[in-house]
Amino acid sequence: MAFTLSLGDKAPDFALPGVDGKFHTLAEFAGAKYLVVFFTCNHCPAVLGSNPGTRATAEKFQSQGVAFVGINANTILAHAGDSFKQMIEINKESPFPWAYLRDEAQIAALAYGALRTPHFFVFDQDRKLVYTGRGVDNPFDAAKVKVNDLDNALTELVAGKPVTTPLTNPVGCNVKWEGYDEHWMPADACDLVLN
Repeated sequence: MAFTLSLGDKAPDFALPGVDGKFHTLAEFAGAKYLVVFFTCNHCPAVLGSNPGTRATAEKFQSQGVAFVGINANTILAHAGDSFKQMIEINKESPFPWAYLRDEAQIAALAYGALRTPHFFVFDQDRKLVYTGRGVDNPFDAAKVKVNDLDNALTELVAGKPVTTPLTNPVGCNVKWEGYDEHWMPADACDLVLN
């Protein structure tokens, strides 16, 4: 069985605390026509470099029924700056247009098969996976972005079209797993697309 969700798989449930002081579950987003769940964090250069673009994409598609959920599953043993307290502080400074949730036990990260930060999962109205992978081709430097795969996928999805490129490799830092070296990757995790 693949580590990461496969196209057509249903969105796994989650019950996680958010920076807003509330618990959030998958069912809470039932009113959204489409759902983007992505694994992110506070410190990764790829996240910091692409957050403005992710924010712009989330704001662009909000009125078209697309909800965004960001999940930070990184262990703080690898990076103390990924703590829930720091998540709250960062969101206070510049509130995200998505629910920002903490997956301390890494249950959601395992259920989705998160590989890197950021790693995006886009679900249709039946909550079946229609796109997974990177947000953009160069998340480290916004000035060098040539392809915005997330925006492209959502543009086709809301237009009722099939996603032309449903699978890309996420680009960024490894998810920081509890009890492992920060560069560790699960044995059954691999590139989603073979180059």
